[in-house]
Amino acid sequence: MDQNVANQTVAATAPTRRRFRPGWLRVPFRHREPEPPREMSLVDHLVELRNRVFIAAFSVLPGTILGFIFSDNIIHVLKAPLPNHGEALVTFGLTEPFMIHLQVALTSGLIIAMPVILYELWAYISPGLTPTERSAARPWVPLSLVFFAIGVGVAYFILPYASGFLYGFQTPDIKLMLSAEQYFGFITVLFIAFGLVMEFPIVLVLLSKAGIVSSKMLRSSRRVAIVGITIFSTVVTPGADFVSPIVMAVVMYGLYEASIVMIRMGGR
Repeated sequence: MDQNVANQTVAATAPTRRRFRPGWLRVPFRHREPEPPREMSLVDHLVELRNRVFIAAFSVLPGTILGFIFSDNIIHVLKAPLPNHGEALVTFGLTEPFMIHLQVALTSGLIIAMPVILYELWAYISPGLTPTERSAARPWVPLSLVFFAIGVGVAYFILPYASGFLYGFQTPDIKLMLSAEQYFGFITVLFIAFGLVMEFPIVLVLLSKAGIVSSKMLRSSRRVAIVGITIFSTVVTPGADFVSPIVMAVVMYGLYEASIVMIRMGGR
């Protein structure tokens, strides 16, 4: 009996013999402990920002190539809201038709690459957030893409009314010869402006999650918000028509009121 106990004690105290395993059979990262978060220096932040910007810029390239291939069809669709969409737009330079196709392709590539751009933005700023802020903001990242697409759709919807308003000032003595460069520059700014404006409620909700604003604060600031929205809509929208700034102001104020409801439902 004593001999058995002694043998068990020796076996327990003896060093465990590790089994030899060839390198090609080892599973990488199997039992590796997660490394603790390392505080990044300013140079590390700048390097990461450069890498994120490079990836976001490079992601525009595939959509740009695709947009250039189908640029004729896209131009036809974008020209459809004009009152005289059957007439050709004029150009005044030898390289202008090519630049118009390139501009349309770049805008298409930017819209197609928006999911990658938003992800890179989120991946850069999320490490600086607390776990609570990160979990609260994460669902709104994919929604921002949906809101941007809705904004572009709204801009395309009001385009016939804005262009019809401006075309209405023609007289027998004043004939409008619309330049392709001016028109596509106008709709590019209009689409991006409405797309970014639709991110307005997401920004307010995220600010409420961070404790910066509340529904009570937004309700008490309605008059200031109306003045700010009016000025912003007038400055941001291109052209001299009254339709696009009015529509943008109405949309922004509607989003402002919707943000108040969403923030209040969230307990803020």
